[in-house]
Amino acid sequence: MINRRRFLAISAAALASPSHALPTRWRGYAMGADIGLTLDADPVEAKHAIASLRSILEKCETLFSLYRPDSALSELNRTGHLKSPDPAFVSLLQACNAAYDLTNGRFDPTVQPLWQATSVKEVQNARALIGWDRVRLSKNRVQLGQGQALTLNGIAQGFATDLVVHALRKAGWEKVLVNIGEYFASGRQWLLGVSDPVHGLVEVTHLKDRAIATSSPGVMLLRSGGAHIIDPMGEYAPLWSTVSIQAPDAAAADALSTAFCYASESEIAATLARAAGDYIAICVRPSGKVVTLQG
Repeated sequence: MINRRRFLAISAAALASPSHALPTRWRGYAMGADIGLTLDADPVEAKHAIASLRSILEKCETLFSLYRPDSALSELNRTGHLKSPDPAFVSLLQACNAAYDLTNGRFDPTVQPLWQATSVKEVQNARALIGWDRVRLSKNRVQLGQGQALTLNGIAQGFATDLVVHALRKAGWEKVLVNIGEYFASGRQWLLGVSDPVHGLVEVTHLKDRAIATSSPGVMLLRSGGAHIIDPMGEYAPLWSTVSIQAPDAAAADALSTAFCYASESEIAATLARAAGDYIAICVRPSGKVVTLQG
């Protein structure tokens, strides 16, 4: 999670760059990922934009982190309910609900108990707890089903990316590339690459006022031996080595890139056809073949 001293040290390093260097690039670490901000501005002008990230990311940590015992998510998983949740927490769970509906349950944050399962019996018991339809959500309360726990790792980074973009635009910053684990390219055309952990760079794309999120299930394995991206429908082996989604917002891109790792080509195409907005899926087979689908 975010390290305050690391954040300040990297910010200071960015501000010490030559004033004529354009664009300004800042790098840091938050929400379990390397993050960054690139602006069409000199470092002196960019310092206000860089500083504005601190409160946003710290708030996201206090709400969505699985690793902070005092976070809202940790409290929810520990007690099974959350009273008077922060509006941002409710908004993220509403985004989860939309992704669950769009993917016909392929995206489901209630897979969290599977992260701790190590035996066949534990996996069976954990799978019996899966079901986003058992979660009750209102602006005043979040209630989990008996024994359930959530992970927001498949959407929280995208949601945080959208929060940062909104704050920067409100402050007058338009030409900016935000990377909070997922990317949003704002204000002009930005060049981005899609990489696969086995096959390297597989695609190059230009984005403007759109998000892109990438998931590669094989980069980390669970104690049970399965991929770190878990399919709520019980598939063990991912169908794709990497899935990258371009979307109008980063939260949706993040959720779909997570869900599609186990989805067939026809299922992905059908889901994109139902989605409101312009979506593109860049999917890499284990062989390295790239399949591009558009909704």
